[in-house]
Amino acid sequence: MGKLAFLFPGQGAQYIGMGKQIADEYKSADAIFDEASEVLGFDMKKMIFEGDEETLKITENTQPAILTTSVALLQPVLEKGIKPDVVAGLSLGEYSAHVAAGTMTFRDAVALVRKRGKFMQEAVPVGVGTMAAIIGLDSEAVKECCKKASSEGIVEPANFNCPGQITVAGEVKAVEKALEIAKEMGAKRAMLLAVSAPFHCSMLKPAGDKLAAELERVTLGDMQIPVVTNVTAEYIIDKDKVKDLLIRQVSSSVLFEDSIRNMIEDGVDTFVEIGPGKVLSGFVKKINKEMKTLNVEDIESLNKTLQELGA
Repeated sequence: MGKLAFLFPGQGAQYIGMGKQIADEYKSADAIFDEASEVLGFDMKKMIFEGDEETLKITENTQPAILTTSVALLQPVLEKGIKPDVVAGLSLGEYSAHVAAGTMTFRDAVALVRKRGKFMQEAVPVGVGTMAAIIGLDSEAVKECCKKASSEGIVEPANFNCPGQITVAGEVKAVEKALEIAKEMGAKRAMLLAVSAPFHCSMLKPAGDKLAAELERVTLGDMQIPVVTNVTAEYIIDKDKVKDLLIRQVSSSVLFEDSIRNMIEDGVDTFVEIGPGKVLSGFVKKINKEMKTLNVEDIESLNKTLQELGA
């Protein structure tokens, strides 16, 4: 048996009703939704289970909603005694990973990501920045596109998701220019994303500064499980490194592909995606199709995963 990794999704994976089946069936999962409502001072359950897409799509709602759902879905897995060797998350998902690793309490994390969402949205006025996906070019080619397009303003690689799937972020004109250049360089597809801010680029530095002030008030616990961090793609087990990495993460590229490769090199052969959607499982398969990918988002997927992991 190789090693086991848990992965937690980021923004964009949300949908109305996520986590409901498992919350209805497992008290421990349901309690997480209630705890989120208590900490944030509004009915999180109602927003996630019966709300509308538009409200859920607002960044300061999306971030705590996905974190809450992921941590809730983790509960039945933990109850069955399944413990990962390592955890990681995409962007916001790194906070879910820290809850799983014991670095942060759920209460602290959910309050923090609500503020993180607010700070990320406020850092750049709506309409000034955007993001785009470039499909079919390697990372060097995308860096080159950004360099060439920077005559029009700020544009930087934001997420290195998997081979041939990279997102860029920055000022609207510069991002549009980067897409033109990407198409000239032979990208299969290059398109703007429906996001309200240019996440993971230098324009988000002000959000990192505000987040730093909030993080100062949070006491971290000793890490029980290593977390592979977005900023460096390396394993960390020292809690003293966590705050700086989470501050930098807001305005740094997400090295997701390298993170997965490092886990595979360390002997991981099974990845369980815990939270809404199966986007990360898709990335893992594109990075290395030999890997086993499982997920937990509803009763059917939970039962299948428990069965596969022999619980």
